[in-house]
Amino acid sequence: MESTTRTRQGSTEQVITHIRDRIARRELRPGDRLPPERELATQLGVSRPTVRAGLRALAAMGVIESRHGSGTYIPVGPPRLGSEPLSFLAALHGFTREEMYEARRVLEVSAAGLAAERATHEDLAEIAEEVASLFAAMNDPLEFLVHDIRFHRAVAAAAHNPIIASLVEMVSALYYERRRETATLATDRNLHDAAELHRRVYQAIRSRDVDQARELMNEHLLHSAAYQAEEPQGRPGKPGGRRRPPAH
Repeated sequence: MESTTRTRQGSTEQVITHIRDRIARRELRPGDRLPPERELATQLGVSRPTVRAGLRALAAMGVIESRHGSGTYIPVGPPRLGSEPLSFLAALHGFTREEMYEARRVLEVSAAGLAAERATHEDLAEIAEEVASLFAAMNDPLEFLVHDIRFHRAVAAAAHNPIIASLVEMVSALYYERRRETATLATDRNLHDAAELHRRVYQAIRSRDVDQARELMNEHLLHSAAYQAEEPQGRPGKPGGRRRPPAH
């Protein structure tokens, strides 16, 4: 039994190594389609279930993506780091809200500065679209949250550093999972203030003002962290706008 398990694991690792080596040799590039499972199995001398297991492992790592009815591809765009390992670490070590926002500031303040230097017209258009969507979603806190996440991802992508973009993507996914449980506690004033700060960050990036983009992103994240620190008390009578009832 132990020998069989070791052989299966070794074969799966063989599939992973084969794809990794082809990527390293630039034989596979973003957007390329992988050979069919049958062809890969023949090339490597392993079974199709073994190939399938190897491809599942690569998909979990964000190295490949399966498109229904089309095949398996190398993803286009920044590499995607799955949030599952970070979620397990968060559960194991009890990541605090303060630690979450501290990590976000380390990543996203720098990303905003780089975006002010490097953003293309296409990047600016995508960021502007998310800002407009934030103002349009003022009456729907969960929809607002979705566009909030997309705004930060768009800024990170505009930094044109795939490592930063991937890390922001991973942290954003964890933040979304936590935040969606309390998003309906947001007040009208808080949503408006948040949308306005997003708009000002965008304007600084569009103006190529690196220092202002960094300063405003830091202000935005500090503001959000301070507001959310008050949420567990759930005091509906606080100034600044009415509490929204939980969504049904």
